Amino acid sequence: MSVEPGWYVDPGATETRRYWDGEGWLGAPIPVDAVPPDGPPPPEPPPPPVTPAAPAASTTPDSVTGAPGWSPQQGPPPGYGPQPGHGPGWGPQGGPPGWGPQSQPPGWAPQGGPPGWPGRPPEPRPHGLRLAGYGRRFVARLIDFGILFALNVLVNGWFVWRWAQEWAPFWQEAFRRAARGDTSRSDLPIPSQQVESLLVVILLIATALWLAYEVPTMASGGQTFGKRLMRIRAVPLAADQPLGVRRALSRWSTMGLPTLLWYCAGLGLVLQLVDALSPLFDHPLRQALHDKRAQTVVVEVPHHTDPAPSNDRNQPPGDTP
Repeated sequence: MSVEPGWYVDPGATETRRYWDGEGWLGAPIPVDAVPPDGPPPPEPPPPPVTPAAPAASTTPDSVTGAPGWSPQQGPPPGYGPQPGHGPGWGPQGGPPGWGPQSQPPGWAPQGGPPGWPGRPPEPRPHGLRLAGYGRRFVARLIDFGILFALNVLVNGWFVWRWAQEWAPFWQEAFRRAARGDTSRSDLPIPSQQVESLLVVILLIATALWLAYEVPTMASGGQTFGKRLMRIRAVPLAADQPLGVRRALSRWSTMGLPTLLWYCAGLGLVLQLVDALSPLFDHPLRQALHDKRAQTVVVEVPHHTDPAPSNDRNQPPGDTP
């Protein structure tokens, strides 16, 4: 059963009344207490067409074109095109499209970039100088140790000879028993208590000789005799200048003071070996442990070429330029 056309209370909004044409609601609603007109409501006028507003001229560079007031439909302003010497497709900055003044080539990364950066980053050059290779440093240290050994023979030789004399009976008897196949350790000659005092004196003299040999030369020029022969020197990380006594002493003590621990079952020798091998595992500055403590780095000494002396007799007569 269909409802006759007429004005009825809108069930969705009971405070209004709308016209029912038998199939659906028609027209705009009116208040429920208003007197409805006779017949259906007049048809609603169609909505006016919406005219898009013209874009205002921009005084700031467009985010796409980069030119003031330049819309994509109008094209570039007069004179805004490739400069002389630039090929087609070059942008306003004199580069290919999308290339800004601060842009970098694709895949570009600074030195020591993220993993996957193609190629190996260039080696650092502290103060513009090349890092000294481990081979040069090793040979320089061997030369210095050779000099120190000669100094110990002169200064420490008598104490070493006395220490060896104390141990001689023990080792002679041990070798005789080993030759007979006797492995017993009983009744072996025991060195006197003087052997411990001699060892302490030997280590103190050896450490003092090393200190006197290395610290003054490193403080003044960053080079021992061995480093001078191998053309390398130690410089502070902060500036290319002499180390000074404090830095040179701090650098030496890391490797030199463990000499006193040779007395403790060779512990000092183990510490010195670790320090000597540490540059092999340090990247990128190849610093040993004593370099890290003193904040130094070992670099190569460049070859200086003296300019050829000028010969005034070859100059033509006249005023000096």
